[in-house]
Formats: sequence, structure tokens, C-alpha cells
Amino acid sequence: MDHDEAKIEGRLHGEQIEPEQPDNMLQRFIYMVLIAIMISVAQTVLGVATIVQFVVMVVNNQQPNERLADFGTDLGVWIAKAARFQTAASNVKPWPWTELD
Repeated sequence: MDHDEAKIEGRLHGEQIEPEQPDNMLQRFIYMVLIAIMISVAQTVLGVATIVQFVVMVVNNQQPNERLADFGTDLGVWIAKAARFQTAASNVKPWPWTELD
């Protein structure tokens, strides 16, 4: 596993501080609806970033924009953390309720 893969693995599965008291079911439902909307927006942003990166690569002799690639990685990590909360694999809510690491 190279350094980047290890870093992403740590961000996804590293130590996360679980809340002392889990949310009651109504609170969790509200968070789940809000996060579902945020995931939908994130998918749209990912689609736009994908198109922009493709155009950059066409123009730039197949070289991707590193900042856009890093943004895609960060967005993917956020989506993964949101999915873990949505499916109750974790009680840790994603950003903006916790730190964006």
C-alpha cells in the first residue's frame, strides 16, 4: 500500500470519536435527510469536477490538475464517511458536524 492509499485508509477508518450519547431516532432521521441532500449535491459537484478534469487532461497532454484530483479525493472521503453514518456503520456525522480532516 503506497503512502497516498495509507493516508486515505486512515482518513476513512482511523480513530473517530464516537458521540457519548447516540442521537434519538427523530434526530438521527433529520440528520439522515440532511446528509442525503448533501450527498446529492456532492454527486453533482463530483460530476462537474469529472468533466472539468477531463477537459484539463485533453488540453494539458493527459496531465491532470493535482488540486482538482486532491479535491476529488477529499470529496470521496467525505461521501464515504457520510455513507457510513447513513447506513449506521458509524455514529460519527461527517463535516460540518465534525472536523473535515
